[in-house]
Amino acid sequence: MHHSTEPPATAATAALDPFVRVRGARENNLRGVDVDIPRDALTVFSGVSGSGKSSLAFGTLYAEAQRRYFESVAPYARRLIHQIGAPKVDSVTGLPPAVSLEQRRSSPGSRSSVGTVTLLSNSLRMLYSRAGTHPPGAERLDSDAFSPNTAAGACPSCHGLGRIHRTSEELLVPDPRLSIRQGAIAAWPGAWQGKNLRDILDALGYDVDAPWQELAPKDRAWILFTEEQPVVTVHPVREADRIQRPYQGTYTSAHRYVMRTFSDSKSATLRARAERFLTDSPCPACGGRRLRPEALAVTFAGRTIAELAALPLTELDTVLAEAAPAGEAARVLAEDLRARIGPVVELGLGYLSLDRGAPTLSAGELQRLRLATQLRSGLFGVVYVLDEPSAGLHPADTEALLTVLDRLKAAGNTVFVVEHDLDVVRHADWLVDVGPLAGEHGGQVLHSGPPGELGGVRESATARHLFGVPGAAGPRRVRRPTGSVRISGAELHNLRGVDADFPLGVFTAVTGVSGSGKSTLVGRVLAREVGERLADARFPVRRLVEVDQKPIGRTPRSNLATYTGLFDVVRRLFTAAPQARARGWKAGRFSFNVAGGRCETCQGEGFVSVELLFLPSTYAPCPDCGGARYDPETLEVRYEGLNIAEVLSLTVESALPFFAEVPAAVRSLRALEDIGLGYLRLGQPATELSGGEAQRIKLATELQRLRRDHTLYLLDEPTTGLHPADVRVLLRQLHGLVDAGHSVVVVEHDMEVVAGADWVVDLGPGGGAEGGRVVASGPPERVARSAVSRTAPYLARALAGGAG
Repeated sequence: MHHSTEPPATAATAALDPFVRVRGARENNLRGVDVDIPRDALTVFSGVSGSGKSSLAFGTLYAEAQRRYFESVAPYARRLIHQIGAPKVDSVTGLPPAVSLEQRRSSPGSRSSVGTVTLLSNSLRMLYSRAGTHPPGAERLDSDAFSPNTAAGACPSCHGLGRIHRTSEELLVPDPRLSIRQGAIAAWPGAWQGKNLRDILDALGYDVDAPWQELAPKDRAWILFTEEQPVVTVHPVREADRIQRPYQGTYTSAHRYVMRTFSDSKSATLRARAERFLTDSPCPACGGRRLRPEALAVTFAGRTIAELAALPLTELDTVLAEAAPAGEAARVLAEDLRARIGPVVELGLGYLSLDRGAPTLSAGELQRLRLATQLRSGLFGVVYVLDEPSAGLHPADTEALLTVLDRLKAAGNTVFVVEHDLDVVRHADWLVDVGPLAGEHGGQVLHSGPPGELGGVRESATARHLFGVPGAAGPRRVRRPTGSVRISGAELHNLRGVDADFPLGVFTAVTGVSGSGKSTLVGRVLAREVGERLADARFPVRRLVEVDQKPIGRTPRSNLATYTGLFDVVRRLFTAAPQARARGWKAGRFSFNVAGGRCETCQGEGFVSVELLFLPSTYAPCPDCGGARYDPETLEVRYEGLNIAEVLSLTVESALPFFAEVPAAVRSLRALEDIGLGYLRLGQPATELSGGEAQRIKLATELQRLRRDHTLYLLDEPTTGLHPADVRVLLRQLHGLVDAGHSVVVVEHDMEVVAGADWVVDLGPGGGAEGGRVVASGPPERVARSAVSRTAPYLARALAGGAG
């Protein structure tokens, strides 16, 4: 569908052609899409979840720009392009190089922080190196010496982590009345390995039958803490039914075992078990500041680099503004730092400090930090592809985001945004609406042109919400609470002595600008309070279910079917098929996680990881099985005419009629379809799911095993990544839970959701140090009248049925 009257581009006119032209895009569910998009403009890609808008923006446009960039940069990269494969598209013309700011980028490591993501740490270290006050007689340190991530700067005691993990006798031996044979050393592994260590101690001449507390202190210390690893010959006790030969056993102390498991084990369960025997305390050498004493002796404006890195960025900016710089270098460096802090504060992230660990940030915060960094990079003539930059933003902060997007465009860039927020959609210069529905019922461009012209497109779900009257559906039925959970004096992160009531048996929304403390109050304080009280028989809530946006798995091995338990049902059906029975195959043959029936080239992942220098690694389909995950023999077995790879490639929606006669499968599938995930494939790898999709899969998994007991559901921004049409579907489910006698608490920015809640707790007034207090609470109508709440005006507009 084309609204441009330009002639088709020839080689001569291509240089002057102001459009990016896509022809025949077939990535994922796109159906040979042709579309023209203006350069140097802000273009929004809209459509219901799963309609194909990300396949067009990221899977086609960004992937093609990246491929061309590789080809122009390095000869070695051509080999990799061949492995990753080009996007499925006939041609794309007029496409400049692209920068992707996707939410699903690999999660940052434990050493990255706000300072390293924004590169602000580099500037601050330069300032200390060049303009810091060094102690008299000390030589000037270079900027590396101010980084906890370099050998030159890291505190030698904690290796620059700021915290040390230690064990103690009390933790390793919780009950000193037991003997070693009775299991006094709780930290040791169970089963054979634990028995082996006990037998070695016995062979070394220690008393394993005396109560622990009666052993000599020096023996106890050696058993728990020695770094030695003596090897002895163990003569196992003869058991009647087993002949056991002597063997060579190596001793490992409890401390050494715990530390090794904690730092090296790949198993999260084992690591978590080891952590129970460790205390985590600030490093005594650097006091948690992560740097060597020489670096901490240097000051600027009377403060150490650790003190400045711990300040919220808004305060850091004030300190830099007030410092009287000694000399030109200091002045230039301080001004440069302030110029870099500016965009971060503008995007509503001024409450973050440079030393805040990147893993503690939400996906939306990380993406906006990367966006702020790009604003300073001064690139022009580039395409920026953004993935829902409004995710996790309060309506008040979305306005600042629009200003930033306009600045990127004004600097001569093209901005492509995948977005659901109607304020961002209205603000676009050009709108590409994809649909009409999700999965195989989507993948078509319904409209490509100015947003105002979308009104005439009947089949567009976006048009109905952009031009229809949103307003909550029908008059609100206010529910009566059946009890409440009271939080008093909560102190955590930026919460300062917060008192709040969470009524039970109703739908509660927690609101506030970014960084006001919502997730801390709900995900940490309320969850902990309820968790501790579940044991009390008088407490009305019997179960607590937290549904967050963390991925359901980090590799293509975990997928929709494995997570919901549906895969077990499918494997049983295949094992019972005549061909499988004739060959004597068990269910394991149909698992792609164990050797047997899987394709060994990719070990059942269906993908092989392609490592790219200086870029995040990507997954390419396996060259042998083409992504089917199984070996050819396994694929010969069919159930109702399909092999197991074909069943895994069914969508939830098409699997429903296929498994109609299998009640266990229908229950799982129905729950997924009811929550608007009918478009996902059963074998869709976890790595391809967005945070919002992962959260809804968890919710559907919960809904299929609906319990009678009063359950409290805590959800963190469940509408992230949802088109307004899908928000309605989700709300029906959540309100249904409350009607069935449960309690629901959501952290939410979508004002339509808040307007339909029974109770609202609004935090603020600002973010970071300006937040952490309850500004208003009560029914939505009461909160909307608050004079001090930054949520009030937007909520009032939603209650009046006005546009979001």
